[in-house]
Amino acid sequence: MDLLINGTSVPVSASDDTPLLWVLRDHLGLTGTKFGCGMALCGACTVHVDGEPVRSCLLPISSLAGKKVTTIEGIGATAPGKALQEAWVALNVPQCGYCQAGQIMSAAALLATEPHPGDDDIDAALSGNICRCGTYVRIRAAIKRASGQAGGQS
Repeated sequence: MDLLINGTSVPVSASDDTPLLWVLRDHLGLTGTKFGCGMALCGACTVHVDGEPVRSCLLPISSLAGKKVTTIEGIGATAPGKALQEAWVALNVPQCGYCQAGQIMSAAALLATEPHPGDDDIDAALSGNICRCGTYVRIRAAIKRASGQAGGQS
């Protein structure tokens, strides 16, 4: 089957029930999307399907026919994604960095629908993304900076 990944149609030879995460990482070499828990609970494997954040660790590729998948490797081509990546670097958000691709993907989906989110919006949108290092304050500041809000410059 062909999948539309980051704007490119890519042929994939894998069983229909193969989770998208493993197709991205093992078949396509897109290793920015991380394996965390394997149960869609931690958010490390977050990608966008038709603009919505989804957990790729349990998502079978058979459910993706005709859908657009965007990964951390492609999110910088969107205005929210580019702004977030720049803010993440400027504010030195990551500590270990493992969860950050999923954090950015959830934040980009938030900014695409709510360009100037408040703290409650940010908390709700990223509630399924766990950061074991606890960089939540820097994550929130980066999201605010990417949205052009004052207070995101800490």
